[in-house]
Amino acid sequence: MTQTVPDDTGLLEQAAARVDAAVAAVAKLEPVAQTAATELKQAIEAFHKLALTTIVRRLKQDPRGKELLLELVEDPAVYALLLMHGIVRADPLTRARRVLDGARPYMQSHGGDAELVEVRDGIAYVRLHGSCNGCSLSAFTLRKHVEEVLLREVPEITRLEVVNDQATPAILRAEAQESPAIEKGWVRGPAVAEVLPGQMVSFASERGSVLIVNLTNRLSAYRNACAHQGRPLDGGMLDPDAGTLTCPWHGFCFDVQSGECLTAPQAQLEPFPLRVVDGIIWVRPQ
Repeated sequence: MTQTVPDDTGLLEQAAARVDAAVAAVAKLEPVAQTAATELKQAIEAFHKLALTTIVRRLKQDPRGKELLLELVEDPAVYALLLMHGIVRADPLTRARRVLDGARPYMQSHGGDAELVEVRDGIAYVRLHGSCNGCSLSAFTLRKHVEEVLLREVPEITRLEVVNDQATPAILRAEAQESPAIEKGWVRGPAVAEVLPGQMVSFASERGSVLIVNLTNRLSAYRNACAHQGRPLDGGMLDPDAGTLTCPWHGFCFDVQSGECLTAPQAQLEPFPLRVVDGIIWVRPQ
């Protein structure tokens, strides 16, 4: 029998807001009081981590417990708690973005930058920006730096591919140059002219509905399903200024460029490779 799981999204957001407010209040205390409050927080977290680690270890020792644990981790609140204590790790895509964020000051100091497009089958697809584009030496230096930090910090990544960013404002993959119509897996979407800046369009494919988003003339493709409960996103609110897309069902908010969920970090949108050929958008659903 299928059980109905209550939607606690609102409660999770309220709890997170309460924590943020408490942390902000502690930051305004006098140094002595601030130190005492921080020590109390760390002591409580250490106690919780000890208990949670024991619970997870015991669950893993039993086949049914392991199954229950996998179900529990799907809950945003449980996942966030275990992630905070280092008991579970974020997915490779999220960790790779964090690594690039940490390396960004170095890249920008050399007049360049890098954007992570996707991580798939152990390959990190990265787009280079800034003075590195068009300068072979700068591009080589930047690529080597990005490759080194990603392979070192994210073991799931085995190699890096640089995405060609010059032919079109859309997300491109380093594919062969033949028409996608004769390449396996690519499906035809709408014309670029049908997806105006600040708008989004969905279309059906054999592998499900696809959502195309145009944010300031940069196209992105995602599975048309909220990572929370899989409901369609095409009726949601797109905010071009903030660069966000809000799910119309439960208010989960996503970064349009990265697909990262701003409400619950583990609820990542599923990106699809996208290219434009002769004014037509082509997508390769996974």
